[in-house]
Amino acid sequence: MPAVFINCAVILLCSALGLLLKRRLPKRLLDALMEAMGLCVVVIGIAGAVATENMLCVLVCLVVGTVIGTLINIEKRLDSLGELLRRRFDGPGEGESSFTQGFVGASLVFCVGAMALVGSLQAGLEGDWSVLLSKSVIDGVTAVSFTAALGVGVLFSVLPVLLYEGGIVLLSGVLAGVLSEPVIGEMSTVGGVLILALGINMLGMGKRPIPAGNMLPAIFLPPVYLALLGNLA
Repeated sequence: MPAVFINCAVILLCSALGLLLKRRLPKRLLDALMEAMGLCVVVIGIAGAVATENMLCVLVCLVVGTVIGTLINIEKRLDSLGELLRRRFDGPGEGESSFTQGFVGASLVFCVGAMALVGSLQAGLEGDWSVLLSKSVIDGVTAVSFTAALGVGVLFSVLPVLLYEGGIVLLSGVLAGVLSEPVIGEMSTVGGVLILALGINMLGMGKRPIPAGNMLPAIFLPPVYLALLGNLA
């Protein structure tokens, strides 16, 4: 768990630094930073989305996950939380969509991928902090840039990071048999698709924003799919 706490502390400190920069940078520069980060997020999403070895798994998980998320209406709940926090912290120029993009986008970037999964498993099973400490450095740089562009929502992404990585560390003995290399790969791919959707939203490329928040349950479905239907790949 110490490595998880270090990772979260780095995100908090670097997000605070990003907020300070956001309050001092002119709007023209913030708009340019938003576009640059949008392009970076698109590239990260594409890199993750093309890594699949089981496209049917990705498609099924996205469809089922989107149905579940839409029925729960995760996107609307995130927007409501964004409005509550926007009023509480009164971020300059921030709104519900900005909070949602920052919170969901940073949470995905910090949590999705092999470093978070494998690093947490190694920390729990072997006491090896090296992967999570390396990830902390990457997350810190990302947190500064994301927060300067998207605001306070990025700071609150530390909560899902703590729950996600901490949960894997505490349950590593059980999850080690479930989170095989193919499962981690497909979870990362589904997450890459969601990150790509967020990048498209940041750049305003679609006729209307893609409700990426409603797709979040899809990330956790590959273990179920591969356990039940993996032989259909």
